[in-house]
Amino acid sequence: MDTNMRLGAVEEKFADIIWENEPLHSRELVKLCEERLEWKKSTTYTVLKKLCDRGIFKNDGGMVSSVMSKEKFTNIQSAQFVERTFNGSLPAFIAAFTSEKKLSPKDIAEIKKMIESI
Repeated sequence: MDTNMRLGAVEEKFADIIWENEPLHSRELVKLCEERLEWKKSTTYTVLKKLCDRGIFKNDGGMVSSVMSKEKFTNIQSAQFVERTFNGSLPAFIAAFTSEKKLSPKDIAEIKKMIESI
């Protein structure tokens, strides 16, 4: 699996098509990408191969499905963002985040609950 889980905007739309419709046959994926993204068949297969190589999806005998859920993918992306941007420091991330957006009492209570459950 590729350790870089970042997707471009168009790759994200493509991934969402798979997550929303999986499992689906690659022919159906081509049809959906043609309708929603205005892609040619070759573009769909090229991007699918790229994301399969990165360990996000698999194409097994023409059946396309995810290797990881969208939630797991998002969790990995988030962890990589904190690592890349804040040298892995969650407190530094939270300090930066809360300097722009104040946490509500409910947010604070939920964060405390998460920390206590670790």
